[in-house]
Amino acid sequence: MIGRSLTVNAAAIERRKGRRDWLRPGRPHALVLVIALLTAAGAVSAARQALPPSHRARVAATLPAPPLVFGTTWLAAHPPPALTLRAQSAILVDLGSRQVLWEKDADSPRAPASLAKMLTAMVAADHAGLDAELTVPAAAAAVEPNRMGLAAGEVVPVSDLMYGLFLVSGNDAAETLAGAIIPRRRFLDEMSARARMLGLSQTRFANPTGLDDPGLRSSARDLAVVAAYLVTRYPDLAAIAGARQKSIPAGPHHGAYSLYTLNKLLATYPGADGLKTGFTDEAGGCVAATAVRDGRRLVALVMHSDVFFTDAAGLLDYGFSTAPPPPA
Repeated sequence: MIGRSLTVNAAAIERRKGRRDWLRPGRPHALVLVIALLTAAGAVSAARQALPPSHRARVAATLPAPPLVFGTTWLAAHPPPALTLRAQSAILVDLGSRQVLWEKDADSPRAPASLAKMLTAMVAADHAGLDAELTVPAAAAAVEPNRMGLAAGEVVPVSDLMYGLFLVSGNDAAETLAGAIIPRRRFLDEMSARARMLGLSQTRFANPTGLDDPGLRSSARDLAVVAAYLVTRYPDLAAIAGARQKSIPAGPHHGAYSLYTLNKLLATYPGADGLKTGFTDEAGGCVAATAVRDGRRLVALVMHSDVFFTDAAGLLDYGFSTAPPPPA
């Protein structure tokens, strides 16, 4: 176990200041809006056809992939210890065998906070390569509270937006990825479609940021699937998520950004290499934590805990103390 508690002031990490209604029905000039959306959809289709061959190949390999399924035969044969977690919901998975090692109320739908951004990143990566450049919409630049510091009209590479999304949980980065590649409503629809494709039974999306909304829910098991899917099928994103800091110099069309990860486990837990933190008033403290030792990778998913780093470390300690189970 780690020698000291990693208790954090979660409210200082990510504070919710409300949500924005980005698309309101009944606005005037509906026909103009429909025409604009159709035009944008056509432009996106053309842009996707122009993607580099390597990116097209990755999208083709990713989209039809079967869902990841976690087995529970090992858990049934090894009664779990009574770990003293303060999380309301949690799950620990051995990714190599796809076996659940420990779980607590893992299927209850809850507010996921910024863990929702994992799927935001994957859907964005399906539409734009990391070297593509996006123009920051005014609405995205104004979103609160967590920000990487984008300004309206800046032109920023997708890779830099991904660093902003994973390291500092930038809501401005998430909204730019969701609104500057394809129409935002379509982006959210694709997030929901991806959730269905992955077999996520408790997940639905109302925004790309994870800010509290009655229409945004997921579960520890569902989010563990998302985390596993990201680290196994999106290695470029996983590498970004594992960075401790990123200094982005000013470019011809954007300012400089100095980003430091909110994921304390990357600096304190041996073998930790990702993945995503989250906090809102409703969700409490959340983390999707990944770690590797001797080639064995574990995923710990913790929801609604005031000591979520400590809880995740305890789960990972337990997982690495067990022998690797056979594949599911």
